[in-house]
Amino acid sequence: QVQLVESGGGLVQPGGSLRLSCAASGILFRIFAMGWYRQAPGKQRELVAAITNGGSTNYVDSVKGRFSISRDNAKNTVYLQMNSLKTEDTGVYYCNAGASSAGYWGQGTQVTVSS
Repeated sequence: QVQLVESGGGLVQPGGSLRLSCAASGILFRIFAMGWYRQAPGKQRELVAAITNGGSTNYVDSVKGRFSISRDNAKNTVYLQMNSLKTEDTGVYYCNAGASSAGYWGQGTQVTVSS
C-alpha cells in the first residue's frame, strides 16, 4: 500500500519560511521522480517543484529563487523549503510520487501566508 504523508504546513507571515516534508512508503522511492503540487483557493492544482530520481530539479516560474526541493533516499523523504513566502503561495500543498497527475498522491498540507 502506497502512502505519502506530508507535514510542515501552517500559518506564516509574508516573508517567512516553511519546510514541507513528505515521507513515502510502499514504493521504491529512489526510482521515482517526486513533485510538490499546490492548489490555491479557486484555482487548478499546479506543479510547483519536481525532482528526478537523479536529483535534477525544476520549478514553476513563480517560485524560482524562493523554493527548493530536495530528497533523502535513505529516509524515503522529499522536502520543499519555501522562503520569502508571499500571500499568493497560500494553498494546499500535495506531495506526488511520479511528478505526474497519474502518480501517487498524499493527503495534502495547508499553507497559509497572511499577516
